[in-house]
Amino acid sequence: MELPSIVPPPHGTAWPEAMADAAGMNWMWLEEAARFATENETPWPQDLRLHLESGFFEPPPFNEILGPVRPRGPANGLVLRRGFKIASWGDTDQVDFTFSAAKSYLSLLAGIAVMDGLITDLDEPVGRTVDDGGFDSEQNRTVTWRHLLQNTSEWAGTLFGKSDMIDRNRNVGLEGKARKGDPRPLKSPGEHWEYNDVRVNRLALALLRRFRRPLPEVFAKRIMQPIGASNDWSWHGYRTSQVEIDGRMIESVSGGTHWGGGMLIHAEDQARIGLLMLRRGEWNGRRILPDRWIAESLRPCALKPTYGLLWWLNTDHGRYNSAPEDSFFASGAGGNLTWIAPRQDLVAVLRWTDPTAIDTFIRLIMQAVEP
Repeated sequence: MELPSIVPPPHGTAWPEAMADAAGMNWMWLEEAARFATENETPWPQDLRLHLESGFFEPPPFNEILGPVRPRGPANGLVLRRGFKIASWGDTDQVDFTFSAAKSYLSLLAGIAVMDGLITDLDEPVGRTVDDGGFDSEQNRTVTWRHLLQNTSEWAGTLFGKSDMIDRNRNVGLEGKARKGDPRPLKSPGEHWEYNDVRVNRLALALLRRFRRPLPEVFAKRIMQPIGASNDWSWHGYRTSQVEIDGRMIESVSGGTHWGGGMLIHAEDQARIGLLMLRRGEWNGRRILPDRWIAESLRPCALKPTYGLLWWLNTDHGRYNSAPEDSFFASGAGGNLTWIAPRQDLVAVLRWTDPTAIDTFIRLIMQAVEP
């Protein structure tokens, strides 16, 4: 009898588990995948502050830490099939920074903004509804919401003490091993793809301007509470990112942990977010995000086919060779990954897995999926 798809109960109640064979999985390959992930922990030190200050992302003084940082824990993770937990390793309730996986959470908030009519057209210039001076220049005035969500904005400026120049000429595939920050002539918005944390933070601030309340508050009420997530997560900005909204000071959050800050969260909550995306924005009969928003999020960017709206895609197996082509990912530096494989009804969360080992982990999981 085929295992039915389930919605897990709220955090605090045991996540329903299933034996591998009941889930249509080969238990030997599944156990090998969990063992492999445990034995292939990221080479990053546990003291993340030392790692950031060492110049991994950029040299001094551009690496100045502006937000909270704390040590990471050991590798952990889990695998879901049809909503059941079928494998886990380490402490999956361990709360850690998740680096750029937070960018995908900003995409969810953009979907809520569209749902609420706060963004009426992704191809409308942001400056038409966000009047804070950040989109007044000749370079920035035609930047659209889609540009910011696809990392094609070419937005130029300094935000919260960090210049967009820091991430110009950035090669994500060579993170920590290649020079970046060199000047280059800017193109028009929409004509160049570049992974740039300052520009993502500009998106977060623009969303804050539209919601007019803290993004973590919106995220809790509209995403995390409806899917039964814990209260263990928190989302941070910088000591420099306080802005005034309607007479009160609100911290604008970061889309990563480059300079501290970002999302602190555990694998269990990340699995719920992955399951929400797998189920196309629906949770236990309730529509959390429009199906059309999920489809838009997963549409390949013309300039970068392995990227959607702040979600990584696997177009032409360009992200992970062993993953199905329709897979998509929330990905953060240091080996933090949420992998969603729709046809296989799979969600896997990897925390602090050596990035060079992730494709092998995916291959082992795919070998475990019985035809």
